[in-house]
Amino acid sequence: LDAAKMLGDDKFEIRPMGRGFVKIGGAETDPADIKLAQECWHAGRDAIYGGNYDLVILDEINYTISYKMLDAGEIVEALKNRPERVHVICTGRNAHPKLVELADLVTEMREVKHPYTKGILAQRGIDY
Repeated sequence: LDAAKMLGDDKFEIRPMGRGFVKIGGAETDPADIKLAQECWHAGRDAIYGGNYDLVILDEINYTISYKMLDAGEIVEALKNRPERVHVICTGRNAHPKLVELADLVTEMREVKHPYTKGILAQRGIDY
């Protein structure tokens, strides 16, 4: 993030939103997190359509879709109709098949080694 700050506020903006890691295993999703996810999506959609950005990164949005916190159809339609000059990157595991189909590029990462296997749960600043 320090390198991003060197680019200047008019070139690069990071908007931390939500409250971090929200779900482990089969736990039910807190309705407050669903509301926050929807607010985050609305901010992302506004960034896509607002005319101020050429690139918008929707970090971990794939999780929110797979956990049914956001509607895949709504997001796909918004991305289909986005301004041509705006590129959008959607991150997170388990990308919805409709997003994969729409995408120009799909990359899949695989875990080789992770502290989780030693019982270390999500770490602030690294995993969320």
